Amino acid sequence: MSTEQKTPHTEELLTPAQIKNYLETNPCFFEDHPDLLELIELPHDSGPAISLIERQVAVLRERNLEMRQRLNAMLDSAKINDKLFEKTKRLILTLLEAEDLATIVNATSNSLSTDFQVQFHSMLLFGDDQTSELNPHVRMVSVEQANSHIGTLLRTNRAICGVLGSDELAFLFGNEAKNVGSVAAVPLTHGSVFGVLAIGHTDPNYYRSSMGTLFLSYIAEVLNRIIPRLLP
Repeated sequence: MSTEQKTPHTEELLTPAQIKNYLETNPCFFEDHPDLLELIELPHDSGPAISLIERQVAVLRERNLEMRQRLNAMLDSAKINDKLFEKTKRLILTLLEAEDLATIVNATSNSLSTDFQVQFHSMLLFGDDQTSELNPHVRMVSVEQANSHIGTLLRTNRAICGVLGSDELAFLFGNEAKNVGSVAAVPLTHGSVFGVLAIGHTDPNYYRSSMGTLFLSYIAEVLNRIIPRLLP
């Protein structure tokens, strides 16, 4: 008795009975493949089918909720960036109108305290001590002092975020250093380094190494262009 041999290219289609039997022996199939539920079309008036329809709707709802959460996160981020831009713009316009060093450092200090509401901030400028009383948050120090205490920070020549050592904190923030947990700082440079702008927070994780420092770097870029000509 001869038997018909199947060619390698013959495709065997599953019968409805085989599919039914597979699903009955694998009741978790749709839980493992929830994307297939979006492709299934079932009548709404069949009792046994309701659970599948409800599961399909639940999957779609979950995906819709996830998309809405992502959209809300993007909108929140956009609002935060919008506010940062407005605050930065106000400060920049004030700095451009300033005619002396005292006005510049006071405007920067006031903006960081009130507009940006940072917990701690300081600006160190390299020069003579005769202008050391410009602002409670601003000090004039020598280059030698700065290199001795925060030399590593100065050599990076870019904004940094994270936790600093006790000596670095004390040099930057003075008596407030014991309360500072994390710092974002940027060297002020015009040809060579002439100072440092730093902000701090009590939370050691608030300013992290991965955190963006765009607004701080932008303010520093403006200060880089207007302070050097006013230094003693």
